[in-house]
Amino acid sequence: MLRVIACGSVDDGKSTLIGRLLAGTGGATEDQLDYARRTRRGGSTIAAGAVDYSLLTDGLEAEHEQGITIDVAHRFLDLPSGRRVVIADAPGHEQYTRNMAVAASTADVAVLLVDAGKGVREQTHRHLTICALMGVRAVIAVVNKLDAVDYDQAVFDKLAGEVLAAATGLDMAADVIPASALSGDNVVEPSPNLPWYDGPTLLGALTAWEPSGRARTPAEYRLPVQYVIRADDFRGFAGTVAGAPVRPGDPVAVAGSGVESTIDRLLGPGGGPLDEACPGTPVTVTLADDVDVRRGDLLTRPGALAPAKAYSAMLVWTSEEPLRHGRSYLLLAGPQTVPAMVTSVRGRLDVVSGKQLAARTLGLNDIGTVELATDTPVCLDGYRECRDTGSFLLVDRVSKETVAAGMVRHALRRGRNVVPHAYTVDRDARQRLKGQQAKVLWLTGLPGAGKSTIANAVERRLHAMGLHTYVLDGDNVRSGLNKDLGFTPGDRAENVRRVAELARILLDAGLIVIVALVSPFRTDRAVARSLFRAGDFAEVWVNTPAEVCARRDPKGLYTQAKAGTLPNMTGHGQAYEPPEHPDRVVDGSASLDEVTDEVCALFGWITDDPR
Repeated sequence: MLRVIACGSVDDGKSTLIGRLLAGTGGATEDQLDYARRTRRGGSTIAAGAVDYSLLTDGLEAEHEQGITIDVAHRFLDLPSGRRVVIADAPGHEQYTRNMAVAASTADVAVLLVDAGKGVREQTHRHLTICALMGVRAVIAVVNKLDAVDYDQAVFDKLAGEVLAAATGLDMAADVIPASALSGDNVVEPSPNLPWYDGPTLLGALTAWEPSGRARTPAEYRLPVQYVIRADDFRGFAGTVAGAPVRPGDPVAVAGSGVESTIDRLLGPGGGPLDEACPGTPVTVTLADDVDVRRGDLLTRPGALAPAKAYSAMLVWTSEEPLRHGRSYLLLAGPQTVPAMVTSVRGRLDVVSGKQLAARTLGLNDIGTVELATDTPVCLDGYRECRDTGSFLLVDRVSKETVAAGMVRHALRRGRNVVPHAYTVDRDARQRLKGQQAKVLWLTGLPGAGKSTIANAVERRLHAMGLHTYVLDGDNVRSGLNKDLGFTPGDRAENVRRVAELARILLDAGLIVIVALVSPFRTDRAVARSLFRAGDFAEVWVNTPAEVCARRDPKGLYTQAKAGTLPNMTGHGQAYEPPEHPDRVVDGSASLDEVTDEVCALFGWITDDPR
């Protein structure tokens, strides 16, 4: 089977071209063709009774109404050679680049369209770059709409040169074909309108395509475990084979733990035994030994792949909200899901020039090189070695939005050399010595809400009760540990991350930790909470009216923000996201003693002997 992605900038004619291919190869039914004859979009220039071939691929109602492609549409056709082809019609609009990237991740060949009248555009370069990153090594460029420029060979030659230069720079093999999808020139049959061209049609190029042998796959098999099957005395591990064939009797290891065994039986989709399973085959394996294997584990040959906690990767950023340093995301790689954060942006790729540009963050549709760290070790291949086990998604932990598609470049050495050491004197021992339960109290609210004042009052009361405490105040921390951070959303995320990690260390020391931090974003606070066990962490929203905060203005921040000299001021130019489910809400304009009582009551610090 040949998997093809049709891509290019918006309105370059992808849907019409695919429709022509389908109609010319018997891939469209008479009902579909009849519908395409009878239906007209608003503003259509197609003559009455003629087929609007673009309607053969657009499946969503919004696509029919707007005349654009939004989601990826998959269509099937059979080549004269007998090969089955799956064509993915990818959207050309920038806002739907994420959909295009998904389609490219499984493609063998890219059919890249270029409008003869508009030329090679930035989105053309972006799509070509994404295809290269996704491992597509062959591109068939179609200079479309040549009828609009009177089939001018000079126009074709100029655009063909630009595309070939871009493809060569991305290490892609490229052919360029002149065509007019609307008129049917050179799509299925050669056209008399192109007497100066003696190459293949688009259909001919697809028929002649053969794998180049440049694709790199690991020498060993990979089997990500998607499901553990238990029934009576049967225990099998289901997944889809990747990399290389697997056979009964092959040695096997759980990549994370290193525990080894041998593949006993190999069962196919129908449950029957197999002598061999090739990549792409769903299988169930049983092992010769009783080995602890769970969903998300990776089975492979012993020593073939080592887990790591840090990787270098390429990201295609797909969210309107930019990448934030220090923010924890969920990394999804096959059946694995682990918390991860981007620790460094090494550069952003200029899709037109191909150069790496300096960057601190990534925005919508940006492509960049990053370093990321996971909370727990994961087993990932380089994407060039194996697509299936070298790709991942980053997902926002609160909104669950997919924010990036990632391709692993390689594991970082530090990701394999850091091993936590377990000490005999632990948190429980320290708590017993102090005679108290360690907790983290996180105060959040607008600047001037009274967080530091409340934190001071709470600590004074706990100190008087003989409890061991420490306050992490926003300004105090920024005077030392976080003095290198500003007030952009990314720097704020990193500020919260560092304070949360420090609070976790102090909690482990057996202390009661009081954090007084604006921490304006819900996601960052949710990540901070996730570091702690249930019952160890309490979020208190100091909900002081904004006008009271501005009137207090203890540091003159509101005055500066109003004068325009303080950008990124929370509550004045930068949003504050109130907690949705805080453990306690207090009014910072109320009596300090009353507020202190409310806060202390959270953990029962109100008796004569709260220990």
